[in-house]
Amino acid sequence: MGGNNLNEKIKKIVDQVKTVILDKDEVIVKVLSSWLAGGHVLLEDYPGTGKTILSRALSQATNCSFSRVQFTPDLLPSDILGVSIYNQKTSEFDFHQGPIFTSFLLGDEINRATPKTQSALLEAMSEGQISVEGHRFKLDPMFFVMATQNPIEQLGTFELPEAQLDRFMMKISMGYPSPEFEIKMVKDQLQGHPVESLKPVVSKQEVMELKALSQNIKVTDDIYGYISKLVQLTRSNEAFKLGVSPRGMIALVKASQALSLCMGMDYVKPSVVQALLPEVFGHRVLLTPEAHLKGLVPSQVLNEIIKNVPVPRGD
Repeated sequence: MGGNNLNEKIKKIVDQVKTVILDKDEVIVKVLSSWLAGGHVLLEDYPGTGKTILSRALSQATNCSFSRVQFTPDLLPSDILGVSIYNQKTSEFDFHQGPIFTSFLLGDEINRATPKTQSALLEAMSEGQISVEGHRFKLDPMFFVMATQNPIEQLGTFELPEAQLDRFMMKISMGYPSPEFEIKMVKDQLQGHPVESLKPVVSKQEVMELKALSQNIKVTDDIYGYISKLVQLTRSNEAFKLGVSPRGMIALVKASQALSLCMGMDYVKPSVVQALLPEVFGHRVLLTPEAHLKGLVPSQVLNEIIKNVPVPRGD
């Protein structure tokens, strides 16, 4: 994912965001790809690795509205969606919009809320609208959920329901920066965080245009066949008790189109599919108990599957 070949506008965004998120260019580009593909991202990692700052930086660099919801055990669905309040003057109920009415929604520590509250995002993430008390409300056309969670073994967390996990196009781990960049990051933040002064480098309209362009990136029949074979192997692999669904295949195609656009290409290559597959499929497969006992993780099995499927000619 060489930075020199990036789409010009994407490069502007990445260059701006990486002034505050160091040594994570690939993560930034993959998150952008999910956004342009109409998907949503789940960032999983330990506290303090930059998950929240990444979301703020992306919204500021693209001049998009931003809302943050801190998920806690006592958070209610109405705290996210909004609530109807009785107006004594008009004798009617007025709907007060919740933080979900934005372009960029950060769901911070989503696995600290109860499953009932987590599921309040389901309709919004899949349909771009919400239903409250029998009324439907359309959301922003660039609506994007970027949820963060700490690893499930952390105390006080609730595992995300399978239906909710499937709504995320990608699940990405930030990881710690290298020692060199970690030292620089600490120095930069001693007098306040630089994200506060981050300026827009593209407009929201330009982001919408990029989203439309990503849908026109060519996907050949060979690539469709290649992705189909990868999907079939997740269903037949003995390490998985649940393979990838058709929705997962659609997600990989759309993400590959968007990443190809980001990388300045007008068609999808197998290498792009391979680069995205662990993040797009990793949270959609379930390991068998035997695989767990062997210490396997989904990414290991998925990388083996990639090795076992012949690459179409032309890459």
